[in-house]
Amino acid sequence: MTSQPVSLAHALASFAERWSPRIVTAVNDYDVRIAKVEGEHVWHVHDHTDEFFLVLDGELRIALREPAGERTVVLPAGSVFTVPRGTEHKPYAPAPTAILMFEPTGTLTVGDRHDEVPDHVDATTGHALG
Repeated sequence: MTSQPVSLAHALASFAERWSPRIVTAVNDYDVRIAKVEGEHVWHVHDHTDEFFLVLDGELRIALREPAGERTVVLPAGSVFTVPRGTEHKPYAPAPTAILMFEPTGTLTVGDRHDEVPDHVDATTGHALG
């Protein structure tokens, strides 16, 4: 990781792919990732880690399958939400949206268990900033 400040605006401007996160820095054993998202991701579960979301621009919706039933949380720009480990979830963005996530280094974007991954979703542990 770099020892220089990273401009999130410049980092986001450096790529166009949707659902294909870039690693901007690391904190202890966690990657700080940014992504551009639009449309649906895939139902998936992270068995061993929570997943933190910060919406930088736009609006992110996260459908959750919980013991009490299914619900959707709506995150406008500036909002944060943590999906608890073991919770099946499916992010969705109705319009182009920019997000920041904290995940343990090596965590797959599609979790430990998931539905079939569509072509527009990058199943990755994150890409270095170009």
